[in-house]
Amino acid sequence: MNTLVKHRLFWPVTMLVVLLLSNLIFTPSFFKVEVRDGHLYGSLIDIVRFGAPLIMVALGMTLVIATGGIDLSVGSVVAICGALACWRISEQGDQNSVTGVLVAVALALGLALLLGAWNGVLVAVVGIQPIIATLILMVAGRGLAQLITDGQIITVNSSPYKLIGGGYLLTVPFAILVALAVTALAVLLTRRTALGMLIESVGGNAEASRLAGIHSRRITMMAYIVAGLCAGIAGLMISSNVSSADGNNAGLWYELDAILAVVIGGTSLAGGRFSIAGTVVGALLIQTLTTTIYTTGIPPETTLLFKALVVTVVCLVQSPAFRAKVFQARRRPPSTPAGPAETATEKVRVPA
Repeated sequence: MNTLVKHRLFWPVTMLVVLLLSNLIFTPSFFKVEVRDGHLYGSLIDIVRFGAPLIMVALGMTLVIATGGIDLSVGSVVAICGALACWRISEQGDQNSVTGVLVAVALALGLALLLGAWNGVLVAVVGIQPIIATLILMVAGRGLAQLITDGQIITVNSSPYKLIGGGYLLTVPFAILVALAVTALAVLLTRRTALGMLIESVGGNAEASRLAGIHSRRITMMAYIVAGLCAGIAGLMISSNVSSADGNNAGLWYELDAILAVVIGGTSLAGGRFSIAGTVVGALLIQTLTTTIYTTGIPPETTLLFKALVVTVVCLVQSPAFRAKVFQARRRPPSTPAGPAETATEKVRVPA
């Protein structure tokens, strides 16, 4: 049992289960999953479907943080890619053209790769601190997204594009299948090849890795490029789900939720060892928390405060140092008052 408690996924999974069970108090049919018109429906399905974009962004953030960096621009990349795809589709004569939609998706993902490479160059080649390098794109990228949309909300009416974030395949939401495929690919590349070890090596000590013959700059650039690509896919999911692109609000604060998901999953912000499974659990926990807030009827003006408090509790509970202090204080035996004889003995002074 002690070994189970010490596992890095124990506390995140425990808190996720507690959140899920708490919804039964307000929604008795919360765990009900049914098939309607050949599609899976239910609160659990919605949590995974709406959490798929966050899972995508968090997966890319995991690799960046594992290299000892950070990426604050992923929310802006989400907005840019969604805006570019919707703008391209809206300019087509036939918005239901599969070829046209594929071209729009390819352009958006290509731009996501370029934006990720831009961050990678600033961090790995130029040597700018990651938080500053990505902050540049975070600010400029939001302006670029609004420039693409001309400050307006672009709406599209495209069935093929709707499939990405709001469609179904084999009764399962297509976004879930995409998230599963990318997660499986990430696990395969980082745990079945030497790539994961190289990333952890660079995050642990980039200079030592370079002296050992590892191309630390290439590894760092790769991490930022993957983060940009994952954010681009998330942008397509979000914009296609609502059939519109909002350059101002799309992906807003997604970088913070992604960082929280990575930290909750057990990946250290200092770099080094990381956990793909932990990141997925962390992303689902945050999405479950958002769903719980809506189902319990918490006032919208206190949503962010409530979310911050719960995330703080989760981080404290899974902190070994915090748990050690709390349990040590509980186990400390109470001090017994000294007896009369002991008190008298202490008062006797022995002459020098």
